[in-house]
Amino acid sequence: MKKAKTVVMGVKDRYSEWKSMVGVLYDWLANHNLVWPSLSCRWGPLLEQATYKNRHRLYLSEQTDGSVPNTLVVANVEVVKPRVAAAEHISQFNEESRSPFVKKYKTIIHPGEVNRIRELRQNSKIVATHTDSPEVFIWDLETQPNRQALLGAPTSRPDLVLTGHDDNAEYALAMCPTEPFVLSGGKDKYVVLWSIQDHIASLAAESGSNVKHSKSSQKATESPSVGPRGIFHGHTNTVEDVQFCPSSALEFCSVGDDSCLIFWDARVGSVPAAKVNKAHDGDIHCVDWNPHDINFILTGSADNTVKMFDRRKLNSEGVGSPVYKFEGHEAAILCVQWCPDKSSVFGSSAEDGFLNIWDHEKVGQTSGPYRASAPSGLFFRHAGHRDKVVDFHWNAFDPWTIVSVSDDCECTSGGGTLQVWRMIDLIYRPEKEVLAELDTYRTQILGSTP
Repeated sequence: MKKAKTVVMGVKDRYSEWKSMVGVLYDWLANHNLVWPSLSCRWGPLLEQATYKNRHRLYLSEQTDGSVPNTLVVANVEVVKPRVAAAEHISQFNEESRSPFVKKYKTIIHPGEVNRIRELRQNSKIVATHTDSPEVFIWDLETQPNRQALLGAPTSRPDLVLTGHDDNAEYALAMCPTEPFVLSGGKDKYVVLWSIQDHIASLAAESGSNVKHSKSSQKATESPSVGPRGIFHGHTNTVEDVQFCPSSALEFCSVGDDSCLIFWDARVGSVPAAKVNKAHDGDIHCVDWNPHDINFILTGSADNTVKMFDRRKLNSEGVGSPVYKFEGHEAAILCVQWCPDKSSVFGSSAEDGFLNIWDHEKVGQTSGPYRASAPSGLFFRHAGHRDKVVDFHWNAFDPWTIVSVSDDCECTSGGGTLQVWRMIDLIYRPEKEVLAELDTYRTQILGSTP
C-alpha cells in the first residue's frame, strides 16, 4: 500500500509541476473531462476556418461500464490559431469540467466497445472501427442517425461489415491513404485486406438480393458485408497493429505479440515479403510508416522502447537492426505516429502517462533544447495526462496540433481526459530563426538600458 501511495503522489507532483508550466510551454491547450474513458481518438475533416480559430470534426469512443451502451462519438472541436490565445487563458482550466471548445455533435450506438477508429483519407467522414469481434465495421458518420445512448437501446447499423477473420480483431486497423482499402489484424494471427470499392460493386450486382450477414449483433445482420481481397499468414501470435505504405495500397506492414515486424506485398502472394524477427524484447503494440520517407518505419513495444527501421537495410534473410532506438518511456508504448509537418519528427505515448515528441535528426545533439540530460532525440514531453495515454493523433489541417486521450478514472471524477494541444512554436522552429525573432524583442525582454 505504501508503494501505491508513493506512485500516486509522484503522479500528482508531476502533474502539478506540468500545470504550472502550461502558459510557457503551450500555444494552445483545451482540457476536456470525459464521462467515460476513450480508447481511440481521430481527427475528421476541417469544417470551418475563421479569423482566430478553426473548427474540426473529432471522432472518439466511449467505453462504458454497461449501464449505458458503448458509443462512437462525433464531436466538433474549435482549435485556436497560433499566437492568439493568452498564456493566462490556456493555464486556467478545471480538470473536472468539460471544455467549451469540445462539443458532442452525434452519437452512434456501437455494437460492442470501440477499440480502434480509423478514417478514410479520401473521405474522412467514413471511418472503420474495431470491437471485440472478428468483424470490422464501416460507418458513414454524416448519414448515420444521431442516437440517444440509453440502456436497452438497439445498436446503430453499420453501413458495411468486413468479414474474414476467424477470431477477434480488436486493435490492428488501418485505412489506405491512396485507395479505399482497409487492413486489419487479429488474434487469429492473420493480416486481412479489403477494398471498400468492392462494396459499391457488390451492391450494384445484388440490387436488393440477399447478402452475406455478420453474426456479431442483431443490428449488424441488417448490414451488407464484404469478404477479403487477401488473407496474409506469417505471424505466430496476435497481430497488434498494421500500417499501409504511404505510396501503395498493396504494400503494408504488421507487428504483433510475437515481437516480429513483417512487410507484405499483396502483388507477390500471402507470405511475408520481409520479416524482422525479434524486432523488440517484448510484444510490439504499434507501428507507423513515415509518409515523408517511405523507407522509415517506427515500432513501439512493451519493452518501453521505440525503434526506427530502414527497410533498405534488411538482409536477404529479412533480418535487420534498427537505425535508432529511443529510450525515454518508463512503461509500455501504446501508440507511435509520425508528424505530418516535419519528416523527422514523431510522437509516442505510453502507459507511463507521457506523450513524447522526438526528432531523429537531433539524436546525439547536446545543444539547445536537445540537452545531454534528456533521452537522445527527445525535445518535448507532454505530461498533462495523469494515467496511461492510450491514443493520440496529429492534426493534418492545423500544424503541430495534437489530440490525446487518457484513462484517468482513478484520478478524476470522470472516466478519462481528452486534450487538444499545441506546443509553443519557439520549441520546434529552427534555432537560428527563433534567436533572430527573440533578438527583435531584446529591448522588451531586458528592459531599457540606463
